[in-house]
Amino acid sequence: MKTKIWTVVLLAALAVFPLVAPMLGLDFYISFVRRVLIYALAATSLNLILGYGGMVALGHAAFFGAGAYAVGILAMSGVTSALISWPVAMLLAAVLACITGAISLRTRGVYFIMITLAFAQMLFYIFISLRQYGGEDGLNLPGYSSLPGIDLANDVSFYYLVLALFALLMWVFGRVVASRFGTALQGIRENESRMESMGYPVYRIKLMAFTLSGAAAGLAGALLANHNLFISPSLMHWTQSANLLIMVLVGGIGLRYGGVAGAVVMLTLEEVLRLWTEYWHLPLGVLLLCVVFGAPRGLVGLFGPLFSGRAAPQSGKVGS
Repeated sequence: MKTKIWTVVLLAALAVFPLVAPMLGLDFYISFVRRVLIYALAATSLNLILGYGGMVALGHAAFFGAGAYAVGILAMSGVTSALISWPVAMLLAAVLACITGAISLRTRGVYFIMITLAFAQMLFYIFISLRQYGGEDGLNLPGYSSLPGIDLANDVSFYYLVLALFALLMWVFGRVVASRFGTALQGIRENESRMESMGYPVYRIKLMAFTLSGAAAGLAGALLANHNLFISPSLMHWTQSANLLIMVLVGGIGLRYGGVAGAVVMLTLEEVLRLWTEYWHLPLGVLLLCVVFGAPRGLVGLFGPLFSGRAAPQSGKVGS
């Protein structure tokens, strides 16, 4: 009950923020919070397989970037409707995730990590070589995706759309985790051999989770493409995957709002530290080390049931 109350309070605060921000001269931060929400979706999609499935994937940015490029390429071809391009982005990311998972999930541990990394880097270099789509210089979108009744060029309208999708997908994420499928996925994380001996289709469950995770990351990529109106192959680089991984680690692996908390902390610290020094990576790294050592279960874990929802017990396993 407490978690539901805090969820409603936080969503209400996010809903009110664009109305209050202009009065406080914080118009810029409407766009910033929107970006945080988009990255929170991407980090949460990774948390599904990392925190609840025990699959440490280092190629999640491939699906994130694929969703962004799907929107950009379709826009260049004259397809600007979000009702077409965003589902296509999710489908493309899901297909890529399914292919990657079908191969990588046959391995374990560091081999699984390296194969997911290899797939992401292959995609990264493929898009660098596609000169017709900007190559390594990236791709400028001709405009925002079009959606009936919503003007994405308006910061506030776009903000509320992202917030609505964020709330919807977080609800779906909670339902998936609490379902029999989510319970089976957590059981596989804890003891894969036992689940297999009990008759569970372990490989199919993990592949389904991997594919769902990729689809959600693809939607986040589609939103980010519209947010920036620019797409770069760097979205698919392994460092982007590492950033998403760190967000989940900082927020709390296997905690429902771990990805959200990690995205908020990481992006806010980055924004604040940039105002102080151009060498902001160093203090950010130190602060993150303090969080990791001081809160092994992440920031959400510090507050226990107040924010965590149904917390997944940590097994300490690495790999698939």
